[in-house]
Amino acid sequence: MAHISIKRFSSPDETRPFADKGHAEILRFGEGTVGRGVFEPGWRWSTHVKPIAGTRSCQAAHSGYVVSGRMHLVMDDGEEAEMAAGDYVTIPPGHDAWTVGDEACVIIDVAGMEHYAEGRTASRAQQGTEAQPPAHH
Repeated sequence: MAHISIKRFSSPDETRPFADKGHAEILRFGEGTVGRGVFEPGWRWSTHVKPIAGTRSCQAAHSGYVVSGRMHLVMDDGEEAEMAAGDYVTIPPGHDAWTVGDEACVIIDVAGMEHYAEGRTASRAQQGTEAQPPAHH
């Protein structure tokens, strides 16, 4: 029989830092992972997560609700958009992003946080493939 599961971001299953510019709080459920990303002013994917991910651009597909703040996105093909509090957004793999303004951008992501900012070693270990050492700052 299935059971109701309730968790809080105030006591996440895991917290992953983005250097000194934010973090992701991860909640794991039997059927998936939900994350709350807190992107502080000055955060930029290519500066704060790229060294962790080890990819040229973010390769996660995201689907989430912007709780507060604003974020600018640039796809690998040059398409640009800005999302703000109250928006629901889907973002395909292959993008850079950065916080706009002096307010943290907070996003609840229901699709792209399972391995976000986890590092190549942890991601590959979970996938059962040989891991490479993570990039260091």
